[in-house]
Amino acid sequence: MKLHYVATCLFGLEKPLGEELDALGLARTGTMDGRVFFEGDEHALARANLCLRCAERVFLSLGQFPAENFAALFEGTKALPWEDWIGRSDAFPVKGHAIKSKLHSLPDCQSIVKKAVVDRLSGAYGQKWFAETGVKYQIEFFIFKDVAHLMIDTSGVTLHKRGYRKSANLAPIRETLAAGILDIARIYPDTQLYDPFCGSGTFLIEAAYKAKNIAPGIYRRFAAEKWSSIPPKIWNLGREEAIEKVRREVEFVAFGSDISEESLQIAEANARRAGIPGLIRLQKQDIKNFTLPDNKSVVVTNPPYGERLMAGENLNQLYQTMGSVFKPSDHVGYYIISSMEEFE
Repeated sequence: MKLHYVATCLFGLEKPLGEELDALGLARTGTMDGRVFFEGDEHALARANLCLRCAERVFLSLGQFPAENFAALFEGTKALPWEDWIGRSDAFPVKGHAIKSKLHSLPDCQSIVKKAVVDRLSGAYGQKWFAETGVKYQIEFFIFKDVAHLMIDTSGVTLHKRGYRKSANLAPIRETLAAGILDIARIYPDTQLYDPFCGSGTFLIEAAYKAKNIAPGIYRRFAAEKWSSIPPKIWNLGREEAIEKVRREVEFVAFGSDISEESLQIAEANARRAGIPGLIRLQKQDIKNFTLPDNKSVVVTNPPYGERLMAGENLNQLYQTMGSVFKPSDHVGYYIISSMEEFE
């Protein structure tokens, strides 16, 4: 059965997310800011949740329709086959947002969508009241330019929470953003990756996952695993396929350093939880002492800036130091995050 899905992402990651979907053999059907549409069967649902590195969530799309007023929103929502997914006792809370649309009151839209789903399920099950004590089906609406998209969240906890980062240092980079930057940096299995401000190790771990083709969701669970309409064998098969595709023969090591001993301890613990402690090399080092070997290397890093600065640290001086140790080279690529317009 062909189903329609929406994978959401941080703004700017639509391209790497789309390329991920292509690599998984999932058919893209459209792209807009912060989301990529695709279609597939039930296996696509499991594969996307388990394997997408840049997606924040994967939604099951039930349909879209014009909604310039509340009547249209109600009738359009009621016309969708909610009973195909939501059972008699299941919970179905509603949330959402609207952009550039006549319907801009989110509480009112939420109430209308909820009432429409209740009416639809009442007709399907012959009951007026729903206890909502069963499995949770989080309904989400997205109204953009007066077109309503009605979806059910299949992921649950957002996908950037892989499960390996129980603790982190101040203002760590989100895992999905790190994965997207690594895609842009073109990290390959033979890449020598360095992060001289490694913090809790997110870049290092995500790079190792990518090089070894380890599915980022392999150690966590998803909301749709509790759905009665999705057989457990779908998820079991998805995990088996993901494990089979791990590149065990690839020898990859990511190198990280930081001036903070506490950060290095956190990074080491996170690498252990991620199942890749042997793929990361860590050392305590001030950025002024950072050096690179004379071979093909990539530096990907998230240096302190703004609220991430330690007390008393001079941002300009830090960046000047980076400029002196990050030597221009045909063999080295630098990918650095900064909010300072004069950074370069």
